[in-house]
Amino acid sequence: MLYNSYGNMSDRGFLFLFSVLMIAAGGASAAYLVATGQAGTVDGLFLVLTALLLALVFALNMIYMLNRAMEAARGPAAQPAKAAAAAKPAKPAPVPVSQA
Repeated sequence: MLYNSYGNMSDRGFLFLFSVLMIAAGGASAAYLVATGQAGTVDGLFLVLTALLLALVFALNMIYMLNRAMEAARGPAAQPAKAAAAAKPAKPAPVPVSQA
């Protein structure tokens, strides 16, 4: 859901779109440097590596964000009734006290 009930974009929606933009920009920059032959120099190689690293970081962030959103949509797992009853400790038997 990119927009909240007021019609404004949510922060997660904006971050998702920004991540897509940065992945595309990093990939396009690396492709441009390779296509123009600038990647053949030492400076161009480091520019290509920096652009691809930028795209990788934003791609990993987007994957993490999508996984968290899918987990939240699934909701918590229901626990079986037996597990809930077994988790409750039983009351210990009273210990007789002797007066000596």
